[in-house]
Amino acid sequence: MRIGILTGGGDVPPLNAAIRAVCRRAFSYGWEVYGILDGYRGLIEGDLIELTPESVSDILNRGGTMLYSSRTNPQKVENGVQRCVETAKKYGLDAVIAIGGDDTMGAAYVLSQAGLPAVGIPKTIDNDVAETEYCLGFDTAINVIVDALDRLHTTAASHHRVLVCEVMGRGAGWLAIVGGMAGGADYIFCPEVPDKLDSVVEHIRRQREQGKKYSIVVVAEGAQIEGIGEEVEEIGTDAFGNPLLRKRGIGQRLADAIEEATGFATRHVVLGYIQRGGSPTAFDRALATRFGIAAVDLVKEGKIGYMVALKGREIVPVKLEKIAGVTEQVPQSFIEAARAMF
Repeated sequence: MRIGILTGGGDVPPLNAAIRAVCRRAFSYGWEVYGILDGYRGLIEGDLIELTPESVSDILNRGGTMLYSSRTNPQKVENGVQRCVETAKKYGLDAVIAIGGDDTMGAAYVLSQAGLPAVGIPKTIDNDVAETEYCLGFDTAINVIVDALDRLHTTAASHHRVLVCEVMGRGAGWLAIVGGMAGGADYIFCPEVPDKLDSVVEHIRRQREQGKKYSIVVVAEGAQIEGIGEEVEEIGTDAFGNPLLRKRGIGQRLADAIEEATGFATRHVVLGYIQRGGSPTAFDRALATRFGIAAVDLVKEGKIGYMVALKGREIVPVKLEKIAGVTEQVPQSFIEAARAMF
C-alpha cells in the first residue's frame, strides 16, 4: 500500500503529531507514505515527497506542519479535481489522508466522489467541524486564550480599565465561549447570538456600581453586534468563499464604542495567530496520535470516504458526506453556562 497525507487550511499546533502517527502506523504495516506539500495545491500540481521514519522523528512537540499548508480549493482551480485524481494515479496512491477543517473535509468528500479514496482527520482551533466533540488544535488554542485572559485581568485591574480581547471564530464561538468561561470574562460576544452594544455597556456600568473597577470582554471575530458602527464594506474572501474577518476590526470597533458610551478607559487586544502557534498541549498530542492511527486503520479496512471523530472517549468513523458544508455551532447550553457567570 502507498498513501498520501496533506494538511489544508489554517495551521494548528498538533498537525505534526498527527502526521507522525499516520506515518508510524502505516510503516508498521509495511506501507509507503508520501507527504503532499501545501495542502491541495501539492495534490493538484504533483508536489510530493516520500516520508521516512527519520523524517517524522522528533516532530511530536513541534507546532505548525512540516508539509506546509494552503487554502487551495480544488473546485476553484481549472480541472483541479481531475488533476488531483491524476496525481494520485501517477504516484500510485491507494488513498489520501486529509487533515483539515470543514473546507478541507468538504474537498475530501468531493475527491472521494470523483474516485480518489480519501479519509479525513478534523483539525481547526474553531472546533466547528461537525460530528466530532474535539478538533485538533482547539485545546491548545483554548489554553493560549486562558493564559492571555489571566494576564489581561492583572493589567486591567491595575488601571481600572475595560479590556476587549478579540479571538478567532468565524461562524462558531467555541473559542470565545469556552475560553471566556475558563478565563473569567465579564462578557462574551459569539457568532451564534446577535447582540447589542447597549447590553455590554449596561453590564459594565452595573459592575462599577457594585464595586468592580475593571472588566474583561471577549469577542469572536465573527460576532454580530448592533451599535458599534459600520464595518468595512469590502472585506474580501478566501478560496472557499469565507470572509477575511481580520479586516472587520471588530475588537477595536467594540472597544472604541464602549469607551465612548461609558467614559471608561478601554483598550483592545487581538490574539490572532498567537492562538494557532507554538507547541501542542498534551491533550492535543494524544488526540492527534489517536486520530492518525484510526485514519490509517480505516484505509486498511477499506472504509474510504470517512472522517475519524471523537465521540465520548472513543474514536469512530463518520461519513464525509455528513460533514461537508456543515458548521458545528456552540449549543445554547454552553452559552447559557457562560452567561451565568457574567
